[in-house]
Amino acid sequence: MRVPGSKSITNRALLIAALAEGESRLVSALASDDTDIMRDALTALGARIDTGEGEGDSWRVEGVGARLTAPSEPLFVGNSGTSARFLTAAATLCLDPVVIDGSPRMRGRPIRDLVDALAQLGARVEILGDGGCPPVRVLGGGLPGGEALMDVRESSSQFVSAILLTAPYADRSIRLRFVDNAVVSRPYVDLTLEVMRSFGAEAGWTREGDLTIRSGRPYVARDYAVEPDASSAVYPLCAAAIAGGTVRVEGVPERSAQPDFGILELLEKMGCHVRRQGLGVEVAGPTGRLRSLGEIDMNAMPDAALAMAVVALFADGPTRITGIPNLRIKETDRLAALETELRRLGARAEAGPDWIQVAPGPLHGAEIETYDDHRIAMAFSLAGLRVPGLVIRDPACVSKTWPNYFEVFRHL
Repeated sequence: MRVPGSKSITNRALLIAALAEGESRLVSALASDDTDIMRDALTALGARIDTGEGEGDSWRVEGVGARLTAPSEPLFVGNSGTSARFLTAAATLCLDPVVIDGSPRMRGRPIRDLVDALAQLGARVEILGDGGCPPVRVLGGGLPGGEALMDVRESSSQFVSAILLTAPYADRSIRLRFVDNAVVSRPYVDLTLEVMRSFGAEAGWTREGDLTIRSGRPYVARDYAVEPDASSAVYPLCAAAIAGGTVRVEGVPERSAQPDFGILELLEKMGCHVRRQGLGVEVAGPTGRLRSLGEIDMNAMPDAALAMAVVALFADGPTRITGIPNLRIKETDRLAALETELRRLGARAEAGPDWIQVAPGPLHGAEIETYDDHRIAMAFSLAGLRVPGLVIRDPACVSKTWPNYFEVFRHL
């Protein structure tokens, strides 16, 4: 099977192409709620984007060379975290103020760490919401640059990526330092750097653990192929682990930088057979029962932790997943949602500030609440492969990243 293009890469490439001078072509970009939001926002900021006939086709992006135009109306980002964070930084390049707002859930997702870092770099951003959450007003006038100290030990790597993506257009080169040299989900920052370099930016890690981005090196328009989405591929690959049989996902580069492909190593340790061949990856279920991994740190791939929590239901012992504090501030409080819905199935589950523990046991059918969260819906669909009578409520929420997920899933 094939999975949709990467949401993480699509939204990064869309913003970069919009900032570049000239026309870029994005091949196999993802058409979904989140990328629709980013496209609409960038169009409102002055870019021209032609999506052709939709997903899988080439999208043509006519960049504005960082000369963004402030729209008269607020940019509405729904519950798209990447859009809210990336656009907050990018809007500093506008001459006039830009307001960025979102859904009720987005108004509860903190953004102060990003705003504070932008302020250290000379940008003017006001938080209009309660508790350090959107809406925000970006006063514009440019990004002066310089040095900032960020505390992203437990918040979101997207705050770092937001600054990185805009940094080539700062007045001065930027250096980002980090409290305790710690960056949550650091592989996603590496993914951002990889996409930026593909468009000509000069950015990277220093020996001291800082990030430096050279100003005056604008993005260069180009043709760019979007990889299949690792976060989406997790679900069919985990389906093979749970139900047996073999699933092969096509189009996966051997050295993909997407962190969620780290799930392959975990499934292999649990007894699955993993094989890479050409542009594809294959997982076959274990010959016996899945082996428990005991305690695993999934800080580098928090989205995949939801699927792993469901896989753990069918292991031969308890599993404790740690290093995932930022799941509390995603589309929903995912740790609380996992604990509640796993228990609804009859499992023994307990969540803490940055961990969840799952113990296998007798399971039964139930109606699963999805909390308007695509990953909750997709993760618990996996349990339905082995647990009769499982019902996913509000399945349409998967449109955020994979609109035809259940249609594809049916073919398994």
